[in-house]
Amino acid sequence: MPARSALKPAGGLAGAYAKRFFQTLRHGVKFALGMPARSACASMANGWRGLTNCAVFGIREHGYPLKQRVSMNVLLIVNTQKSAANTLALEIKDTLIKRGCKIRAHSFNGVPIDENNFDIAFSLGGDGTVLFAARTVAGLGTPIIPINLGTLGFTASVHPSQWLNVFSEWNEGKLIVSERLMLEVNVERGKKNVFAQVCLNDAVISASGIAKTIRLEAWTEDTHIGNYRSDGLIAATPTGSTAYSSSAGGPIIDPEIEAVILNPICPFTLMSRPIVLPAECPITIKIGPEQRSGVLLTIDGQLTETLEPKDIVIIRRSANKARLVACDRAAFYKALHSKLASVAAGKYDA
Repeated sequence: MPARSALKPAGGLAGAYAKRFFQTLRHGVKFALGMPARSACASMANGWRGLTNCAVFGIREHGYPLKQRVSMNVLLIVNTQKSAANTLALEIKDTLIKRGCKIRAHSFNGVPIDENNFDIAFSLGGDGTVLFAARTVAGLGTPIIPINLGTLGFTASVHPSQWLNVFSEWNEGKLIVSERLMLEVNVERGKKNVFAQVCLNDAVISASGIAKTIRLEAWTEDTHIGNYRSDGLIAATPTGSTAYSSSAGGPIIDPEIEAVILNPICPFTLMSRPIVLPAECPITIKIGPEQRSGVLLTIDGQLTETLEPKDIVIIRRSANKARLVACDRAAFYKALHSKLASVAAGKYDA
């Protein structure tokens, strides 16, 4: 019997269920890309009972296997310098404990996380807290709900009053999880690797002295990008394109794009301009042998490392992504338009 005939469903109610089942298998990618997997499951389950388990088995939610989230392990990353963050953390903790969740609270500058079984993390603070949270759970694949208790809110986009709605919709698979590019930064001194870290916004090489320039040389694979005499050099992700790089005249890039901005800070010559590079190409930055100032490497504006002449800084795409809940492109452009409009009206105080 031809394969197409063998797969042809029978008539009646059973035949209708079978027909829908095979349509689902044939259009599985459509379900995965066109709607959240959990919503697709609910749609498929309506009217088919016996076939539900078979059809749902292979569907994934944004690249991760679908799983039932009944009792969850929840991480709260709290900027304890903000009183509102402490108050909200207690509210979230009490509410989710009543729902059977296990809660672990972690301060902004707390010790590294050594567990790997968190289902969801909350970031309570501003954009800086999100950066800390992203680095903290970078290797765990844990999605982050970034609650905005700061001022900027480019990355921390969830209003405090909406945390439960966002959590519930995420739990039901109704929200997009935005996967953001992160960078892996290594420093080689001689033949030794003396520093390793990841960043969500940017890695900045700058002079440690006031009003001093430094000399840097940049390469991507075997291609020489240029020699820089400037106050420093920024390597920024699309997420970080609205931060320091933007203030230094760099372009704003869609957060879903895989690219790296290489942007000189106050270059000595007008020929040194920002450049956008593909994320798959590692960037090598060599510290010049003679400097008029000390040189610093800063990660996400939060971590610093002193560099020495002839050090080599290697920046490449990290294998891990920052997974941000309710931070899709629409939320990004809404925040961008709001900030630009505020600046134009003279109402925005950065």
